[in-house]
Amino acid sequence: MSKPKILIQLDGDAHASVFDAVVAIDAGVDHLLQYHGVNADTVRELVHGAMFTRGPLDLQHTAIFVGGSNVAAGERLLKVIAGCFFASLRVSVLLDANGANTTAAAAVLAARQCVELSRSQVTVLAGTGPVGQRAARLLAGEGATVRIASRSLQKAREASDAVRSCVASGSIEPVQTADAAETLTAIDGSQVVIAAGAAGVELLSEETRRRTSGLQALIDLNAVPPVGIAGVNPLDKGKNRDGVLCYGAIGIGGAKMKIHRAAIRKLFESNDQLLDAEQVYALGRDILGS
Repeated sequence: MSKPKILIQLDGDAHASVFDAVVAIDAGVDHLLQYHGVNADTVRELVHGAMFTRGPLDLQHTAIFVGGSNVAAGERLLKVIAGCFFASLRVSVLLDANGANTTAAAAVLAARQCVELSRSQVTVLAGTGPVGQRAARLLAGEGATVRIASRSLQKAREASDAVRSCVASGSIEPVQTADAAETLTAIDGSQVVIAAGAAGVELLSEETRRRTSGLQALIDLNAVPPVGIAGVNPLDKGKNRDGVLCYGAIGIGGAKMKIHRAAIRKLFESNDQLLDAEQVYALGRDILGS
């Protein structure tokens, strides 16, 4: 008889995410164990509890989800967790702190439906954040020419260096978008623009957007007014607006949720998986047929 599927949710916040808990249950987890306030100094004991309570042949029925709102903290947890494993004593792990991996994967898959990425230039506005950097990683991995944009050129350079360290090859260029003129320059020649900024911050005005040519797709990951790209409705899902295919945050959300649930289910196929941005994206390509 198969062991029940146990997912251990590790969250650095004061309260473990209800959102992530609901998704886990909808994905078919039998038992969900939630821990909050987890950090790199306290996580080892929790991981050992996952490793040593079932025999090696049953460890595929135990898995770890690393969440929380702080992506950098989630990355630190992931590193410590991976270091706990040895030989066959390991469980599968998914990192999706703040939804960064599943959101970035859904955004790039939307772009992939609109253009041939290997022949396209994509500008990622507010590309220095965790979602922006992950989207840039995935785009570069698909062969796209990627511009990582920020109000600060120094931050754009630092983010570009971080992305290059994760991608064996690819064209990645930092650009500054401190004003409308610089934003126009940053998106000029791009077939796709992805806005990955903070909630309620407009990154691309309609006036600036209309002054460029060649745009084929706009993808805005912010649903809170004002949206990140003026003229894109949060509900847009491939909506043709003035010859440009538009995706809003809610329109992207459906694919993000499918990927999230599929990633949870994937954890229980074996005990040796580590699902980060690239693995989540590959899974998204499989389940969405993109």
